[in-house]
Amino acid sequence: MITIDPKEISTSEFHGWMLHAVAPRPIAFASTIDNNGVPNLAPYSFFNSFSSNPPTLVFSSNVRVRDNSTKDTLANIKANREVVINVVSYNMVRQMALASIEYPSDINEFEKAGFTPIPSDLVKPLRVAESPVQMECKVKDIVALGTEGGAGNLFICEIVKMHVHESVLGANGKIDPHKIDLVARMGANFYCRASGDAVFELNQPVNEIVIGFDKLPEYIRHSDTLTGNELARLANVKAIPEADPNYNWQELLPPNCSIAEAHQLAKQLLEQDNVAAAWQVLLAVK
Repeated sequence: MITIDPKEISTSEFHGWMLHAVAPRPIAFASTIDNNGVPNLAPYSFFNSFSSNPPTLVFSSNVRVRDNSTKDTLANIKANREVVINVVSYNMVRQMALASIEYPSDINEFEKAGFTPIPSDLVKPLRVAESPVQMECKVKDIVALGTEGGAGNLFICEIVKMHVHESVLGANGKIDPHKIDLVARMGANFYCRASGDAVFELNQPVNEIVIGFDKLPEYIRHSDTLTGNELARLANVKAIPEADPNYNWQELLPPNCSIAEAHQLAKQLLEQDNVAAAWQVLLAVK
């Protein structure tokens, strides 16, 4: 393993390491407006949600490393403390990239990127009609993390109204991750599409106490076959099951099978989401 001290390499070089490691990151497509009524639209991947009550989003506009300059977003938010954060879906990602170009301040990125501006209800900045979710925000605070190139300016934004396209809702009336088809930022020029096979469910109730890794029998915990993820499936039970004498595991394994063979069968059962059967095989062959 290599070790990197951010004080021993350039800011831009460490920036690259960090953004490849902290990924994927959601994208805040931030719409602001200046005092002359000129709209601005820019994407930011230093972004996430941080509170539900009050509903709070935080994103950062960094000081440019090359010349210590700042983006129009910072000046506009300082002027009126309002922003619309639009999410970015796959079918608009190329247009979003056009809006990331550093146009002069008097240029309208909505026009350059071909987006449709629509009025907001409670704030002055315009919304992006093509975005499946648009969040009107009041900026509660701006936190400057430094003055040198690469320093962030954190915008702490309270959502005052959210708009959601019906087209991204599932049968349950909630946002369907495959329909909203969000895009996230990786390092360098890489992006991630959060739909299809990339999306999976992991059901882990946080208020149910389970046995954990440390309570797994040693012959299971130190398996040469089962991965950490598979062992975690076994550890996610409230108690180690009792061996069921009626469980006919012999049909699946040869007589006098080895522990390795039993662990291989347990692995296959776990891949089929059959945790109970995997436990029975492991309990029967020690």
